[in-house]
Amino acid sequence: MPHSIYSSSASAPCRIDWHPSRWLAGALVAIGILAALSVLGSEIPRISGLPIAVLAILDGFHLSRASLRSPPRMLVWPIGGAPLLDGKTLDEPQLHWRGPMAFLSWRDEKGRIQRLAWWPDTLPSAARRELRVAAAEAFAASQVASMAP
Repeated sequence: MPHSIYSSSASAPCRIDWHPSRWLAGALVAIGILAALSVLGSEIPRISGLPIAVLAILDGFHLSRASLRSPPRMLVWPIGGAPLLDGKTLDEPQLHWRGPMAFLSWRDEKGRIQRLAWWPDTLPSAARRELRVAAAEAFAASQVASMAP
């Protein structure tokens, strides 16, 4: 057919950058402040409640700062293949969705579970769609069709 369009079965891999979320950092600070207010609003005596409230605020800021200092990562998920994070193949990857948020979990070399979360401010809708397709294709390719003996 001289007018047919050439089609390739191979697709480009999904490349997604992960970087710390400012929304998460803000949420951690807000949780620290709300924890302090809840301690001060409870019936704990002021002499012991005030230090606990200060510690709650400081912990919220500490967690926020630690979150923002996480190094950026690069996820490459070939269509129908195993995902790579910073060049290393992920063992037992699982991708979960909660609305516009994506959560990736896997096992590291020592068998410990590791996690990354993409918040809406770090994963634009086009990249979200691309990641959904790549993960769905990989999941479909990993399922083995059973045959009756």
